[in-house]
Amino acid sequence: MPRTTQRHFVLILKSQPQQVAKVEPYLRRINRLARLNKEQFNKLLVVTTEAVNNGILHGNRQDPEKHVTLTCDVETEKLVIHIRDEGPGFDVETLPDPRAQENLFREHGRGVFLMRSLMDNVSFKRDDEGSDVVMTLKIR
Repeated sequence: MPRTTQRHFVLILKSQPQQVAKVEPYLRRINRLARLNKEQFNKLLVVTTEAVNNGILHGNRQDPEKHVTLTCDVETEKLVIHIRDEGPGFDVETLPDPRAQENLFREHGRGVFLMRSLMDNVSFKRDDEGSDVVMTLKIR
């Protein structure tokens, strides 16, 4: 039985680390409609915060003139989260495996792994204006 009708939410953030604090209230507002269980919401919070943080720190290099745009579409059976930054992007296939022995104690390098592990689908793309991460979470 469908629980929701489609809704579209947008959050535009300046490329400053303190802006990441706006992600959780944004997702809580969305969850009033989506009604994810606690486990699903926590997964969504972890990966969305990670992707936004990556966009601010690595994509836009904390340039306050650049923005990270976070959109969420709540559909009947799934959530689609889209994060776009204004940076040049990178080839995600060249990232080292964070599970490899030599990477286990590194401070960074687990974000994409977490996204792929916790979401039902994740895709990356880049163009002349920026980079995109699109993640899908099925509503259970």
